[in-house]
Amino acid sequence: VQLQASGGGLVQAGGFLRLSCAPSGRPLRGHAAGWFRQAPGKERELVAAISWSGGTSYYTDSVKGRFTISRENARNTVRLQMNSLKPEDAAVYFCAADGSYIRIRSGHAAYWGQGTLVTVSS
Repeated sequence: VQLQASGGGLVQAGGFLRLSCAPSGRPLRGHAAGWFRQAPGKERELVAAISWSGGTSYYTDSVKGRFTISRENARNTVRLQMNSLKPEDAAVYFCAADGSYIRIRSGHAAYWGQGTLVTVSS
């Protein structure tokens, strides 16, 4: 199973983007999901995570109030709505999925997407 991430692009500071992630092949039922990002010269960080039910979510402090993670299990899709983007949000964003929400929170995942580039101009 591969995860396909899309929706990245170039946006001005203050703008918005919506990232989407869906598995190719079989659906990943019962899996938690997360969005990670990695900027040049920096370590990969977990941006947001969501449980299979959607009832539990997590955001890193720097995106709270600006980003929203959601999922539509009927369409096997996980999204990341990113509003009020800042230049420091620029990075390659990766979606990931795992049977364990705790593993996602710890930065590990069984399945990863290929990454989508987000560029924010000041």
